[in-house]
Amino acid sequence: MIFHDRKDAGLRLAEACRAFASRIPIEKLIVLGIPRGGVPVAAEVARVIGAPLDVIVVRKLGLPGHAELAMGAIGDGVRILDDRLIGRLGITAEQIEEVERRERAELVGRAQRFRGGRSQLEVRDKTVIVVDDGIATGATARAACAVVRALGATQVVVAVPVAPPDWHPSPGVDADELITVATPSGIVAIGQCYTDFTQTTDDEVRAALA
Repeated sequence: MIFHDRKDAGLRLAEACRAFASRIPIEKLIVLGIPRGGVPVAAEVARVIGAPLDVIVVRKLGLPGHAELAMGAIGDGVRILDDRLIGRLGITAEQIEEVERRERAELVGRAQRFRGGRSQLEVRDKTVIVVDDGIATGATARAACAVVRALGATQVVVAVPVAPPDWHPSPGVDADELITVATPSGIVAIGQCYTDFTQTTDDEVRAALA
């Protein structure tokens, strides 16, 4: 085990973020947590570096009949599509709209539950640190970063307590930089790196944001 729990992981990640954050004017810096597990980690990062905190709610757009394979992603007011994949497989606009309608309803519901009526923070022209409790495949982190970039962020950083040693962001596409505490090899699941990896609840997310 590397971390006791998400609070411990967040504190250690915050220390790793200090040097980067010190180079950014605080009014230009925002921390976004990926629900649910990334939010308590992000809360510690935001508290230590003195930046505002919000959630970045994203939903994968799965291929019709193969929902585990992503043809795109949606976020707050943003849709990103893999046009090459869609074209190669002959996915129609109607099929995309059907998948998006279903996922958009789930996304809106989750965002409302987490924010409790508060407005989404404006990320345009800001440096955004996107935080999760760890990276396994990285698909969710990449989607979140791509959504933040599409919303107008000038710089996007993904910060996680633990990531595979061979995982790298794609500057200009998803994240410009990766900040992490540990990059152990042979990790199959993020929970292996935590003593306490209890699932984060909606109430805990709302409390962190409040």
